[in-house]
Amino acid sequence: MATLETLIVEHNPNNQPVNHAVIWLHGLGASGYDFQPIVPELGLSDEVAVRFIFPHAPKIPVTVNGGYVMPAWYDILEMTLQRRVDIAQITASAAMIDELIAEQMAQGIASENIIIAGFSQGGAVAYHTVLTSKRKLGGLLALSTYFASAEVIDSVAVNQDIAIKIDHGQFDDVVPMVLGLDAKERLQKLGLKPTFSSYPMAHQVCLAQIKDIGNWLNSLTKTA
Repeated sequence: MATLETLIVEHNPNNQPVNHAVIWLHGLGASGYDFQPIVPELGLSDEVAVRFIFPHAPKIPVTVNGGYVMPAWYDILEMTLQRRVDIAQITASAAMIDELIAEQMAQGIASENIIIAGFSQGGAVAYHTVLTSKRKLGGLLALSTYFASAEVIDSVAVNQDIAIKIDHGQFDDVVPMVLGLDAKERLQKLGLKPTFSSYPMAHQVCLAQIKDIGNWLNSLTKTA
């Protein structure tokens, strides 16, 4: 199995032992550098020490882009509303994210303190990673994305009570907001309790959303 290259950024103003991690997956054709600038804008508490891991997706041919080779977590076969995607590649990407989880655990971070985040394609892999994981994880952040592997997931094991935040742009013309709402409904049918927030934006992130994400992360990483 391939090992992903990653970009590591730490928020640790007080030089404490790092005890939380966020693994954040980028979208199609992008890289781990895309979300690096967000970290200082989140407004994270000075009392927490959080490691952000931004993996770079492998480069593969993407069918809907004429077979052009680009960073992608999986192939998109047809650009219909619900998409037709390569589920085997989503599964393989989720397995690579599980390797990153194991690496953080080996460095002393409990799995319950590891949050999985993803934008667009990365969000689809984040869904699959968390919902199929045998490890109890700390949270799921799904940004401007869709539940691509919903048809092959009919139950959730250890992460039944995980905190899930779904964000979507009201004017998203790449992944329409209806797909974010559909993901919320499908998760609810699995017994999960996601929250859903929409923002007046396209296929992107915005400052108000970033602040909300920071507040959510603070609530998950605060020391008991």
